[in-house]
Amino acid sequence: MQDIMPTWVGATAKQIARGVRRGDVSATQVVADHLDHIVRVDADLAAFRTVRGGEAITEAEKVDEQEDLANLPLAGVPVAVKENTAVAGVPTWNGSAAMRTGVAEADHEVVRRLRGAGAVILGVTRMPELGLWALTDDESGITRNPWDTRRTPGGSSGGAAAAVAAGLVPIAHGNDGLGSIRIPAACCGLVGLKPGRGVIPTQLGAEDWFGLTEHGMLTTTVADAAVGFQVLAGRRADKLVPPPRLRVGVSLRSPVRGVSPDAPNRDAVAAAGRLLAAAGHDTVPADPVYPTALGLQGIATWFAAAATEVRAAGIARRDLQRRSRRHVALGEWAQRRGYVREADRAAWRERSINFFTDHSVDLLLTPALAGPPPEAANWSARSWVANMRANIRYAPYAAPWNIAGLPAIVVPVGRRPDGLPVGAQLIGPPGSELLLLSVAGQFEMQAPWSRHAPGYPRVGTGSPAAA
Repeated sequence: MQDIMPTWVGATAKQIARGVRRGDVSATQVVADHLDHIVRVDADLAAFRTVRGGEAITEAEKVDEQEDLANLPLAGVPVAVKENTAVAGVPTWNGSAAMRTGVAEADHEVVRRLRGAGAVILGVTRMPELGLWALTDDESGITRNPWDTRRTPGGSSGGAAAAVAAGLVPIAHGNDGLGSIRIPAACCGLVGLKPGRGVIPTQLGAEDWFGLTEHGMLTTTVADAAVGFQVLAGRRADKLVPPPRLRVGVSLRSPVRGVSPDAPNRDAVAAAGRLLAAAGHDTVPADPVYPTALGLQGIATWFAAAATEVRAAGIARRDLQRRSRRHVALGEWAQRRGYVREADRAAWRERSINFFTDHSVDLLLTPALAGPPPEAANWSARSWVANMRANIRYAPYAAPWNIAGLPAIVVPVGRRPDGLPVGAQLIGPPGSELLLLSVAGQFEMQAPWSRHAPGYPRVGTGSPAAA
């Protein structure tokens, strides 16, 4: 990591696309630079499951051959895709040797949209088995956090977050079923937006985790997050506009009884509140009521999602990792007992939407995490109880908003005493994705964060990428 990095490694997606469109650099050169960087760095991080070296260069050459690049918002931008989302010509691993499917014949719709915007797919990033855990590892490797390789980058989009935080790609695709974009974003100091339900085509697994899962992007800047979101949503990539004066509810209340945020995460919410006030917004205390039944319903749905995936794939439970076998068994039990009900999820969604009107607030601010990222370890060989305890203790704040189907974003707002990044979460009513991004942009303008982990590439002031 002490080597001099290629110029365009560390540039933002917007910088790269602008450089390719105006002829400052070729897509082929940008992709080659990033592939070289992956070779240097990823052996220590295990962010990628598969790297498409020669195929990615061929795709970049095709971008360079296009006569009109003006309408490609991601022209020549190297992108990684999470390994549960089909990329033509690559197996879909689903974080599991048992659940791996054959080579995909066609791209998933979100991958098709990324390619249509000019992006080049460098490879697929690692995730835990079935995307069940906020810890990314399996028997073939432990994915590590570039900020501290003794720590996990989170999950389930842990490989995507590690890749972006280390500059292996400027942006990466992820998906979020119970926090799987926002948790890694908080662990790795990134921007992570989970769109609301129905905004981006899901088409993931057997039943889209009963409607809990959404596709999104992990990025180092709000501008890149906005472009990535609009590409995935099939929208025109317009600039963000400053938001009006907002009234933002602030809550430290944990959705899980007995779990509370540590001091750095409480401080992060306080820092985010100060940034909101400095931007001209009003903040007021406003605690959502998290019914005990919500937690039980959410956990039952988490179990049942695993059982549904395994049943649809025709896989024997014994072929799964130790931690996942118990999860699937409990999911089968929960479904037999009728504990997984759409009516319950719909009731929480309605209650969540009403929260904003009942409290006269436009957005809700909460911690992103309750504690630091756990150690990077072979969690896949540990017990189900150990994995459940680790997940729930450090990352309880994301899941309710998947059940509600509301948009939510995590933004970096500082550092923990140990130097790890710390983030805050903003939640909005249906259709507020661009508003969330605009407010996140105000955070970035007032308190810019380190775009990459220390020791990983940053754009020099004299480089074309910084121009």
